[in-house]
Amino acid sequence: MKLFSANIEDLRTLYINHLQKALDMEQKITDALPEMINNATETQLATALRDHLQETQGHVVKVEGLLRSVSGDADTLTCKVIGSLVTEAEDGIKDASDTTIRDITLIAAAQEVEHHEIAVYGTLRNWAALLGLLDDAEVLESILSEEKAADKLLSSISDSVNLQAAA
Repeated sequence: MKLFSANIEDLRTLYINHLQKALDMEQKITDALPEMINNATETQLATALRDHLQETQGHVVKVEGLLRSVSGDADTLTCKVIGSLVTEAEDGIKDASDTTIRDITLIAAAQEVEHHEIAVYGTLRNWAALLGLLDDAEVLESILSEEKAADKLLSSISDSVNLQAAA
């Protein structure tokens, strides 16, 4: 239970608050992806996760830069959603004894994360534009595009892996 909460009285404060959560989100994803990569047996999936790790490391840098420019620091706030999704992914890895089932579990977990990121960055981009932070909106749009591309790639990989699991 939260005893104290942030005093959010305007859109700028809300924007900063959610950027801080986005930074935490990206840091948690950066920490979780290596385990996912190590447990992926399907080559395309492992490659996609490896490539996305590099993108995610870039997202950390970009979000840190946005935070520093708008608030003067790059402090984080806990992103509870990603914490839960990472825990679910870790449980799925442990629970799946069949490698194909583990791969489709990894794809599902990764897509859940991507969908959350798409929602976060779409919202942040819109808020940045409303606040007149057009450079921020452009950076956030570029991150959003990368998240959408990662989701699309995972969907295409799942088409073949899901068929293998169903067989």
